Amino acid sequence: MIEGTNLIGVSGSKESDEFLQAYDPSENRTLPEKFYIASEEEVDRALEKAKDAFKTYSRISGKKKADFLDAIAEEILALGDTLIKRASAESGLPNGRFEGERGRTVNQIRMFAELLREGSWVDARIDTAKPDRKPIPKADIRNMLFPMGPVVVFGASNFPLAFSTAGGDTASALAAGCPVVVKAHESHPGTNELVSRAILKAAEKTGMPDGVFSSLNGKAETGQKLVQHPYTKAIGFTGSLKGGSAIYRAAAEREEPIPVYAEMGSINPVFLLNEKLQTSAEELAETYSQSVTLGKGQFCTKPGLIIGQKGEALDRFSKTLAEKLTEYSPGCMLNPGIMENYRGRREEIISQEGVHTLKAADDESSLNGASALASVDATAFLKNKKLSEEVFGPFTLIVECENESQILEVATKLEGQLTVTLMGNNDELKKQEELVHICHEKAGRIIFNGVPTGVEVCHSMQHGGPWPATSDSKFTSVGTGAIRRFVRPVAYQDFPEELLPDELKPGNPLNIFRIVDGNYQK
Repeated sequence: MIEGTNLIGVSGSKESDEFLQAYDPSENRTLPEKFYIASEEEVDRALEKAKDAFKTYSRISGKKKADFLDAIAEEILALGDTLIKRASAESGLPNGRFEGERGRTVNQIRMFAELLREGSWVDARIDTAKPDRKPIPKADIRNMLFPMGPVVVFGASNFPLAFSTAGGDTASALAAGCPVVVKAHESHPGTNELVSRAILKAAEKTGMPDGVFSSLNGKAETGQKLVQHPYTKAIGFTGSLKGGSAIYRAAAEREEPIPVYAEMGSINPVFLLNEKLQTSAEELAETYSQSVTLGKGQFCTKPGLIIGQKGEALDRFSKTLAEKLTEYSPGCMLNPGIMENYRGRREEIISQEGVHTLKAADDESSLNGASALASVDATAFLKNKKLSEEVFGPFTLIVECENESQILEVATKLEGQLTVTLMGNNDELKKQEELVHICHEKAGRIIFNGVPTGVEVCHSMQHGGPWPATSDSKFTSVGTGAIRRFVRPVAYQDFPEELLPDELKPGNPLNIFRIVDGNYQK
């Protein structure tokens, strides 16, 4: 079933002699299949097909697009254990992880299908004409959201299913009415091909136009060609700050700049409020040992910074956390590059002035990343920007503050985050108005008495935050709000009724919620 071809709409293609191969980190071996890197001509054809498909796909009804999305979910499930085993082989993660991730992927696709069938997401707004208004008549103006055009999606290394080929970016772009060209991640090209073929099978079954979906293999150069191609209208990316920043700059330098929706990671600071810390230090340490090591620390929402006030309670927390991390068995990380980066960034942090190792990365070999814990005085932390940068892996840094004033100073220094967490009692949270306000300015999601790992796929989720967490903090990459990244508003003024989209016609034939003369109604 895996052929290593580029999938340009319904056509397979492998014109280049260059290829890449997947790597099995658990077995420390290269997998045999060759995945041929897309040539410039293949990139052109994929986006040419996407442009042509857009003319048809953008006008297909929401109900038909919903049928397409549901069919994608069904075809992914139909891959069965073949998909699970391949994803595990290309990542070193256990089968159980991918059974859960597949469920999440399928459920978010179906959630978008439900959104399309209901239809109100288009945000229809109508201001009816008032020809007798003085001193000048008022025109009839009707406005709604429309798809932007072909979207390029970059697969993510740490989520081969939920944030890659058929993940949130692809699902939301297809729901919006935009054809998608996926640039497969180099770590899991086989998983990508299996899912890509499932999407194309669903497209054929539901009568979607050729070119509504394509998948290309390649490296950074292929990604740059996709970003710079004149038919690309938007980018979805999940990955490193370095990779996301390069894509963002390339998109901005185009003759026609395009939006880039890049999720680039976060240190997800956790503030331990003092009263909670006094009574629950050991319990908090147990909770956060599990969150720091979940998925071998390879989550964009891993808590990489824990801030508390100096004292006996913080000492107990730190001691217990170090003990709990010692119980964690080193496991293979996603690929050699991530392993190398984890070791390098971890050692860079630990070597900084004022940083003390509380739990060393013992028994680390090959691609097995061991957990580690360090602490630093807040005064040293505030002087050193490196200490607030992400370490992707099972490591966290405790920042010890003299008092609440210094905690506020640390919070103010932080850059943009996906999440900020507050661990405390209800009564003491009420006294932290200033800290909560700072957290509001820093992050897209503020958590109380929970952990940042585990992102619920729902209508109200915000997975995004100020730079450098994401390139545009106004949007989310998780939940149905993600659809708004790939649409733009268009207003119709004084149009004949028969030429209006159904969503804007008098009488509301689709029975959706609309704002009519300022009133939200059906």
